[in-house]
Amino acid sequence: MNLPTPIDSPMLHPFPPLRTTAFGLSLICLPLIFSVAASAQDGNSPSESRSNLPLHSIIDGVQPMTGIVLWHDHDQVATDAISLEFRYCGYDEVATGPGQWDFSKVEQILDDIASRSHQAILRFRFVYPGKTTTVPAFIRDAADYQETIAKSEGKPTHFCDWSNPALQQFTLDFYTEFAKRYDSDPRIAFVQTGFGLWSEYHIYDGPMELGKTFPAAEYQSKFLRHLDGQFDSLPWMISIDAADDEFTPIAGNDSLLALHFGLFDDSFLSKSHSKWNAKNWAAMGTDRWQRNAGGGEFSYYNRRDQKLALAKSGPNGVSVETSSRDFHVSFMIGNDQPKYQPMARIREAGMAMGYRFRVTQAILSKSNLGTTLELEATNEGVAPLYRDAFFAVGGNRSQQSLGGLLPGETRAFTIENLPGTVTGKDLQIECDAILPDQAIQFFADLK
Repeated sequence: MNLPTPIDSPMLHPFPPLRTTAFGLSLICLPLIFSVAASAQDGNSPSESRSNLPLHSIIDGVQPMTGIVLWHDHDQVATDAISLEFRYCGYDEVATGPGQWDFSKVEQILDDIASRSHQAILRFRFVYPGKTTTVPAFIRDAADYQETIAKSEGKPTHFCDWSNPALQQFTLDFYTEFAKRYDSDPRIAFVQTGFGLWSEYHIYDGPMELGKTFPAAEYQSKFLRHLDGQFDSLPWMISIDAADDEFTPIAGNDSLLALHFGLFDDSFLSKSHSKWNAKNWAAMGTDRWQRNAGGGEFSYYNRRDQKLALAKSGPNGVSVETSSRDFHVSFMIGNDQPKYQPMARIREAGMAMGYRFRVTQAILSKSNLGTTLELEATNEGVAPLYRDAFFAVGGNRSQQSLGGLLPGETRAFTIENLPGTVTGKDLQIECDAILPDQAIQFFADLK
């Protein structure tokens, strides 16, 4: 879902502006006024009663699409302390020939992750230190394709040949096919992509050459615009290192910054975070988080960064709770954290990320025209929910979505055509972007 800015959100302005007369009355409303008046004269005016709906609910777990993330093959991944699992994917795991695709491996991964009531974060990469690229063999073996082999992280590493037109077109075609299959698949929460080492938009150690080992600026722009046109629902993300204006065209380019990509930060809580990482976040738009998700991975610069990532003051004087709030983080990969922290702390830290809803008002309105539930809810979390979700009673959903509700903001919700008897236990949140056995919870303490 490409979320609009709050001020332009159709969820906040569901009806067109009303034309008014010189007396300040809406022309659209006049027939209704006369109709009600006529009904009153006939003694048939609809009677209405309003009452508070007692409502009590808690949030006692990590919410879908948020929290600390473990890799899919972690030996402790089968825990309710997390809701997300991460996996790198190679392009050659899917592409079998020109225009030929086999997603059986991806299906296996997604089904395995979903079997634990978790959703996947997939990152597709071409280059990884010490490995060959995941460029499909039918491109890699062509006479006009020449990879560069050089050391990175002290290991012989293969780098793509981005001068090759076949590789460029294949990459675009891949995301067309991937989005066609998975844009609305609830087994996936986020997809990450990019170029360079680990798809993190850099080759800081190795042969960095635009148009050769790294895509030229023109192709990078084409790539981003292409992905923006493919994904309508599934949030997609690129590294904050794409803010480097020496090798990428994004920072300062209004048309590229307007695209609906989220950001991931793979050295979160590092000692130099405020000096380097924070500037990259800002260069991508200080309000990007209001419409597009942010996440990342705890820093691996040194062992201290991992060991103390969830400590009270973090590894470098800033707690994960504080930094998650400052950067409006929805999730953070912390695959090493079970070595250093109990699952209770991992759950606690994960619950400090993303959205957290509280219902602050619930009123039942009953008349001979039917029963309506009027709600008000606020987001007490640190980031919005980036997918549509709806309050619901008995399958009847609210007219307004919880998607895009910013931290600290309140939104009104209306559920109409309800059965005659409604209790607080009947209210839930429905979301087509989560698994059937997941649930979005909310706080409420209303009498």
